[in-house]
Amino acid sequence: MTTFRNYKVPYELSPAYSKSVAYFSMEFAIHQPLKIYSGGLGFLSGSHLRSAYELKQNLIGIGILWKYGYYDQGRNQDQTLKPEWYEKTYSFLEDTGIKFTVPVHDQPVWVKAWYLPPTTFNSAPLFLLSTDLPENDYLSQTITHRLYDADTAAKIAQMMILGLGGARLIDELNFNPDVYHLNEAHAVSSVFYLMKKFGSKAEVQKRLVFTTHTPEEAGNEKHDFYLCDKMSYFFGHSIAEVRLLTGINGDQFNHSLAALRFARKANGVSKLHGEVSRKMWGHYPNIPEIQSITNAQNWNYWADKQLFRFMEEADNIAFDDRKRFLKKRAFEIVADQTGKLLDPDILTIVWARRFAAYKRPEMITRDLRRFDALMRNADRPVQIIWAGKPYPMDYGAISVFNQLVHLSKNYKNVAVCVDYELTLSKRLKQASDIWLNNPRVPREASGTSGMTASMNGAINFSTYDGWICEFARHGENCFIIPQVDYHNLSIQDQDQEDLDHMFDILENQIIPMYYDNKRKWRDMVQAGMHDVRFEFESNRMAKEYYELMYSE
Repeated sequence: MTTFRNYKVPYELSPAYSKSVAYFSMEFAIHQPLKIYSGGLGFLSGSHLRSAYELKQNLIGIGILWKYGYYDQGRNQDQTLKPEWYEKTYSFLEDTGIKFTVPVHDQPVWVKAWYLPPTTFNSAPLFLLSTDLPENDYLSQTITHRLYDADTAAKIAQMMILGLGGARLIDELNFNPDVYHLNEAHAVSSVFYLMKKFGSKAEVQKRLVFTTHTPEEAGNEKHDFYLCDKMSYFFGHSIAEVRLLTGINGDQFNHSLAALRFARKANGVSKLHGEVSRKMWGHYPNIPEIQSITNAQNWNYWADKQLFRFMEEADNIAFDDRKRFLKKRAFEIVADQTGKLLDPDILTIVWARRFAAYKRPEMITRDLRRFDALMRNADRPVQIIWAGKPYPMDYGAISVFNQLVHLSKNYKNVAVCVDYELTLSKRLKQASDIWLNNPRVPREASGTSGMTASMNGAINFSTYDGWICEFARHGENCFIIPQVDYHNLSIQDQDQEDLDHMFDILENQIIPMYYDNKRKWRDMVQAGMHDVRFEFESNRMAKEYYELMYSE
């Protein structure tokens, strides 16, 4: 039985990683059954916890137990997207017996802590907070119902439970971390709790580090100062005190800026994102220099081990056979969902990740004449699969998803899947020959889906953004859509140039190589697999956080 009143990480620690860390994140994608994540941020924190466990680091995760998860992606009668919310229950979480209150709107809200033991899914210990308790009124219970609630006040309350509640939980556990690590600024309310605990900003700063994931100023979360104050977000500090502590004037409380002002160290999540962040925040005084630690994904969890074994043994026949099997198996899921029976011997392009406008999910369809010719070419056939969850209130992204659903009805070789979560994500990476990633440069802070695609024998076909800039060798380990002069182009012109380049590379390089030069194709697949194996593996990332961020 775990003892939670003087909590220690329940495995022998590596001496190199003995410094204790509490890692706060709004979402964690640890394993398919635990549905408390929406997308990339969760996939990243999940891999981080897996690597912390593999490296035996002294790190615990602090998150929220979302009763209804993010949402379940169902379909309407015409196959268009239908967001649904179902209650989730988990037999594998332990009740810590810890309950305490956090003030929200000056009223005490009861918070309970649940625990995911490390041995359940091979991850660092994870504590999850819930307000779904009979002691609370219904409104308070709903705070931890839906990840990223669309209601502004509810969202602020969620951030308070993660920040204030997480910091309080650490005291209840008597864990006393050397480092409080905020993964994104959702938990920055913790600094106001820590101010009361440690007595000064300097003492809080000694212990706080911050990871930013946002490549543009407008993407940083801001809320009305007076609303935050009314909701007790500042934990007893007046607005005047908060302005003094954070240096933020005006009516909007900027969560990321507050985190930067309280952090002794900060980082972006790729080399390019580090540069973009330093430029973006450069004119703000009193913030630490923003370093970069490139995001990564856990090889043990994501990679197809047999593909790697056959590659290492130089057994090309077995390698090709394994990839064909992986495609065929994944196509069973696609057929079950969509009624489309795809062929494992045909070049398969997959676009699968969160649906968002800047990621341009439907870009390849914008030139309908060329797209139609591509999909109806019987000599060198191509098949395409789309999948991904739009934010349930992002009607523009939902409209794009539905547009692709309707388009797919015209073709036997186009499929749009739902329920894009960890399991489908891995299967679609195994299904793909080409992993298509075409965000509008420079909007992607990192992106990590291409790393795990390479771990499963796919070739990345991407715009030059995020982590790809550190990986790409065009024509050797991936295909790159050349970078346009985006500083001086309108969005429409940038999109058109990217689209033209995309079709040129597809028609003149990718399709001919797949059908005419299997050996060169296999060499490229294997070069990508080799290049992600260590450099873009989350053990490297978890090690760098200790060396660069947690060290004095």
